[in-house]
Amino acid sequence: MAAQWETWTARVAAGGTLTNEELQLAAASPEILALGMLADTARRAQRGRVVTYLRVASVDPDQGIDAAAVAAAGEVRVTGAYPGREAAEAQLARVRREAVGRMVTAWSLADIEAAGEGALPGVLARLRAAGLDGVAEVPVDRLKSPGAAVAALVEAGFLAIRVTVEKAGGESRLPLLEALQAAAAAGPVTAVHPLPLVLNPFRPTTGYEDVRTIALARLAMPASVAVQVDWPRYGPKLAQVALTFGADDIYGVPAVDAAPDGPRRGLLLEVRRNIEAAGFEAVERDGSFARSASQAV
Repeated sequence: MAAQWETWTARVAAGGTLTNEELQLAAASPEILALGMLADTARRAQRGRVVTYLRVASVDPDQGIDAAAVAAAGEVRVTGAYPGREAAEAQLARVRREAVGRMVTAWSLADIEAAGEGALPGVLARLRAAGLDGVAEVPVDRLKSPGAAVAALVEAGFLAIRVTVEKAGGESRLPLLEALQAAAAAGPVTAVHPLPLVLNPFRPTTGYEDVRTIALARLAMPASVAVQVDWPRYGPKLAQVALTFGADDIYGVPAVDAAPDGPRRGLLLEVRRNIEAAGFEAVERDGSFARSASQAV
């Protein structure tokens, strides 16, 4: 197997990719460090040394909007379940008045699809016209067809698509990776978050499973797609290790940080230090993956 790892490493270092059969072999291997090194080689060849991070302001428009958080954020995310198109349009109108110049995301595409309010592209087009810049979650494990769902987003005019996984799969996460691949092939997917966004306290994921999934996602995704780790859900330790296993974007950093323990222990400084300690260059971005004009913390 050592010779096979060397062959794969040389190929991905030159910008090549693994076949699906090779990806399955890599996934079945117990050599987690070799897998991590391979994924790290791929991300450096595809994405370079930059690791981006995004500050997100989570808002409930029915409870008021923190103007300071919105002003500091690269993305403003409407929280709560999808309320139906008419209520959603009203929420977006309230958020848009505060979030001028900010990307506004909201809801899960699976919930919008399940609401059954008509043809999905038409519903999405109405939401986009009301001020929605992106659907917050596109969970491949809940959608009827991930590829068709991404195609519906494209038809509605969404050009920055984040594809996610809602819950962990069974023993193998390869079916979820295949669904992520299908989604990425269907339209302008800018990022995938391959780790589950809903954590089961009775069957928690392990760091071993998580970094393996990150590495396989990097090897499965084209160079144009960022592999994310969610900072609030997975925390600094897993996020830092994930960066060495192929991740290149940290999502969901809180928009404002009171730094109660002083600026040297502030959250934004911690994010940047974690990225730099992993050997990468920390760059803040906005919701559309444009880099921030200022990288000052």
